[in-house]
Amino acid sequence: MGLPPLVEPAAELSVDEIRRYSRHLIIPDVGMDGQKRLKNAKVLAVGAGGLGSPALLYLAAAGVGTLGIIDFDTVDESNLQRQVIHGVSDVGTPKAESAARSIAEINPLVNVVIHNTALDRDNVKEIFSQYDLIVDGTDNFATRYMVNDAAVLLGKPYVWGSIYRFDGQASVFWEEHGPCYRCLYPEPPPPGMVPSCAEGGVLGVLCASIGSIQVNEAIKLITGIGEPLVGRLMVYDALEMEYRKIKVRKDPDCALCGDNPTVTDLLEDYEDFCGAVSVEAQEAITGSTITARELKDWQDSGKDVFLADVREPAEWEINRIPGAVLIPKGDILSGAALAQFPQDKQIVLHCKSGVRSAEALAALKAAGFKDAVHVQGGIVSWVNTVDPSLPSY
Repeated sequence: MGLPPLVEPAAELSVDEIRRYSRHLIIPDVGMDGQKRLKNAKVLAVGAGGLGSPALLYLAAAGVGTLGIIDFDTVDESNLQRQVIHGVSDVGTPKAESAARSIAEINPLVNVVIHNTALDRDNVKEIFSQYDLIVDGTDNFATRYMVNDAAVLLGKPYVWGSIYRFDGQASVFWEEHGPCYRCLYPEPPPPGMVPSCAEGGVLGVLCASIGSIQVNEAIKLITGIGEPLVGRLMVYDALEMEYRKIKVRKDPDCALCGDNPTVTDLLEDYEDFCGAVSVEAQEAITGSTITARELKDWQDSGKDVFLADVREPAEWEINRIPGAVLIPKGDILSGAALAQFPQDKQIVLHCKSGVRSAEALAALKAAGFKDAVHVQGGIVSWVNTVDPSLPSY
């Protein structure tokens, strides 16, 4: 169904704006009125990473008058494979500032507002209240649920996107006209069940495919044209080059937007709600965690260590800690690899950052390997504190 325009039109377009946006102006459905609405719109991009990069570039090129960028991260070399708003000279600089510079090159008529901070419970409502529309490009469940909850509580529509390896999803959530994110995903997945892009990878160009869909939806909402993805989930398979649409209905039992909501304000702790690691893993790592430096000291002292890398083979090819043996987490959790672990050596597990190794540690301890430990911070910590010559990813 079509929806009324989200934004009132600006008073006028300048001569420079008419020249710049002429290809929009000659589209009957957009025209002068639609472009004036774009000029008057205030859109916030949550994240200037994989999805935020193409979204911000095309929102700016389309003539959205005010673009907010919230991101507290800095540009890393591994970002450049997909985060096209940043360049080599931006490595080490805040992403929000790097993105603002790129936007200025594309369209200096856009007003850019930088929020170089982490989005959290204390600032999300205040920041969101300054904008008409939110474009969500976050890559973790805790922030996604917080974005959704704040948008619903403030009555704001938001365009959501998600990417992983060769698969992407996009939708529009607007409680006034359809379901919210909690209607689609009432509960977050179990900790460790869904790998992040940093763990599982993502095809760089997939960001452009989903990010451009998000911008398309934003333009439709702002100008009131077409049929937005409210109540529909767009699923994209890049390998099969297949798009599918799935209906998403408003859930009357939704904890946030249902008939009898139980969530009436922001949660106290979204990280706790989503769970960085399972309860079993949290119990397993208590008193059984060592640092990367401690592991190096053990190795240097000749301690008889069996070091298991629980990452995936593709990650193993990028970098590895000397002396490690590759045993993927899934093989440990299924029990298929338990026979590979010795009974007479100190078992040490590591992954990229410490989450997967914590889950694997819980499975090992349940199987009787009570003295096993894992490395806090994983190979990231090893690169940062022991061997910076290893490539990071």
